[in-house]
Amino acid sequence: MEVNPPKQEHLLALKVMRLTKPTLFTNIPVTCEEKDLPGDLFNQLMRDDPSTVNGAEVLMLGEMLTLPQNFGNIFLGETFSSYISVHNDSSQVVKDILVKADLQTSSQRLNLSASNAAVAELKPDCCIDDVIHHEVKEIGTHILVCAVSYTTQAGEKMYFRKFFKFQVLKPLDVKTKFYNAETDEVFLEAQIQNMTTSPMFMEKVSLEPSIMYNVTELNSVTQAGECVSTFGSRAYLQPMDTRQYLYCLKPKKEFAEKAGIIKGVTVIGKLDIVWKTNLGERGRLQTSQLQRMAPGYGDVRLSLEAIPDTVNLEEPFHITCKITNCSSERTMDLVLEMCNTNSIHWCGISGRQLGKLHPSSSLSLALTLLSSVQGLQSISGLRLTDTFLKRTYEYDDIAQVCVVSSAIKVES
Repeated sequence: MEVNPPKQEHLLALKVMRLTKPTLFTNIPVTCEEKDLPGDLFNQLMRDDPSTVNGAEVLMLGEMLTLPQNFGNIFLGETFSSYISVHNDSSQVVKDILVKADLQTSSQRLNLSASNAAVAELKPDCCIDDVIHHEVKEIGTHILVCAVSYTTQAGEKMYFRKFFKFQVLKPLDVKTKFYNAETDEVFLEAQIQNMTTSPMFMEKVSLEPSIMYNVTELNSVTQAGECVSTFGSRAYLQPMDTRQYLYCLKPKKEFAEKAGIIKGVTVIGKLDIVWKTNLGERGRLQTSQLQRMAPGYGDVRLSLEAIPDTVNLEEPFHITCKITNCSSERTMDLVLEMCNTNSIHWCGISGRQLGKLHPSSSLSLALTLLSSVQGLQSISGLRLTDTFLKRTYEYDDIAQVCVVSSAIKVES
């Protein structure tokens, strides 16, 4: 007959506790008017309560701090801290004690122990303490594995371990949108939502651009000579609230001249977000490299460098166009044709030769036109023909201009 051996009692006890900041103690004020039956009884009890604020007893927020009563939530980007204690509960002296702490995630196993050296001996009622820290960089299930090995006085080697499982949650929901301007500028809109249950102080939200771009933050305005945030002086983000950040990326000068390179750039950069929660607990989150859908300009790109916002009816005005050969191998021989529309009339010779345009090079072209219709008019009707391939590129709705009566003075 088989008998299960009794579970062996260990001489050492292992305790693991998460280290978190305390919270402000809150109470529920109970008060009444003096003409009510209790009179001043409730108010006197609140004045005698040591947890209330002197002179402001009716406030829920007190002067005391409350230690954590449970494990709590752990969010991505925060620092997980834990206190590990091994206590000798026996009357024997234990030797060669080795405490090891590993953190198992879905993709890797990390050693968090400050030291891997064994402690020579541990006397009765003594303990070995250690504090581990780890910046959480993955979402999902995490398992803290604490293993203890030691040798008894009789020379028997003992070993045991404990598992502590917890979930890492997502603190922020980050959504991005890209807007490709007619120039080589790229605008990035980042929507950041607080997914936690407590307010966040947004210490920093910045964009680290890729090597080809310079970035300008568009999240502040100038008032009375001072730079003021568009979100106000208090950069708090309440639970489930969303805030939008805007950035403008411009190609560096050495890359802006190479149209073929900028055309194919999809990697823009990454967002670096730093926040603080209750009592200054800090969190940091970096996104992966943000990628945009590269605009398709074809072989020839036509963009506007200068155009007035408002023009007078039936009066000529000037625009400046930039024509770029986006091909990396082929030289083009271009001819410009200007076709009138119902409202836009081009001034000048149509069908003129622009000459040869080498790969990844560009030329600027000044054009004159007028509008015969008031209102917001779209500039259309430009045609570029490559005489080598007999291919014509059509450019309509290049830009829009506001046309007003000549009786209204247009500010330059």
